[in-house]
Amino acid sequence: MRKPVILITGANGEIGHGLIEHFSNQDRHDIVALDLRPVDDRIAAANLTSIQGDILDDNVMQRIVSEFEIHVIYHLAAMLSTRSEYAPDIAHNVNGTLNLIKLAHEQARWHGNPVRFLFPSSIAAYGMPDLAAKADAGRVREDAWNNPTTMYGCNKLYCEQIGRYYSTHFRQLAADRTPSGVDFRSLRFPGLISAVTLPAGGTSDYASEMVHAAAQGQPYACFVRESSRIPFMAMPDAIKALKLLSEVDESALQQRTYNVGSFSVSAGEIRDHVMRAFPKAEITFVPDKPRNRIVDSWPADVDDSAATRDWNWKPDYDAHRAFSEYLAPTISEFYKPRT
Repeated sequence: MRKPVILITGANGEIGHGLIEHFSNQDRHDIVALDLRPVDDRIAAANLTSIQGDILDDNVMQRIVSEFEIHVIYHLAAMLSTRSEYAPDIAHNVNGTLNLIKLAHEQARWHGNPVRFLFPSSIAAYGMPDLAAKADAGRVREDAWNNPTTMYGCNKLYCEQIGRYYSTHFRQLAADRTPSGVDFRSLRFPGLISAVTLPAGGTSDYASEMVHAAAQGQPYACFVRESSRIPFMAMPDAIKALKLLSEVDESALQQRTYNVGSFSVSAGEIRDHVMRAFPKAEITFVPDKPRNRIVDSWPADVDDSAATRDWNWKPDYDAHRAFSEYLAPTISEFYKPRT
């Protein structure tokens, strides 16, 4: 008998950690955690099966299909934005996503139930042409400014469309057309800030890097201008959003991709929050023009009213609470000398 499971790819990432910790506290969920590297010690003790491998490897995919009955997929594996710009040819995340969507389709046909496919997209799917347009746009809706300027953003936008196709238009000309069984749901996340995993190369990671440097008593030169502004979200709210979207009945969804927001802050305002928690922090601004240009292409804020309408989205953390109650104390504890 194959075991019914939740499959989490990219399990070692920030969101993967949060999801596994969440599900490990619930007896009804068995988890298969897939990552290129061995699962981190921090989550290895959870109730999960760990598989080290690549979603582009057919042997890995066949092993998963032969051993498990998959009902939910959280597809978190991807090369992040900054690294993708250095190696765009190998940063083509679409093929792995398509492999998993096909797997979801096959699993749904086999066990007769839809497979929910949760996909974390990004504000990188947007592309503002200049700062004037960014200022005029205000809170941006999902269907506006979909002109990404990075390989990472292009991949995210394309994967959203593939998922929408499989969910709503699959084989639309076939005489014997049947639903694919793929219930695709995507969240366009803002910059995510985690207190329990180290920054991993995202273009919005200057927020996390500020806090980690301050907690260690190290100086930090921020790579964007003090005035640069994008939306951010504390990791607990990202996990909450994924959980809420995964649990809502499909009939309530009026679209397949949703913005989720929490707070919009400039890099200077982030510095101020960090300084309140770490008064001796040394934070300067030394903009890297190419990276700053990418941040400038992302909205200053997003309109998440569709998520509020369809599945009652509301963040728990504003900027003050995120830094004072979550980031600063948790990261301080992480760097506290052990005796």
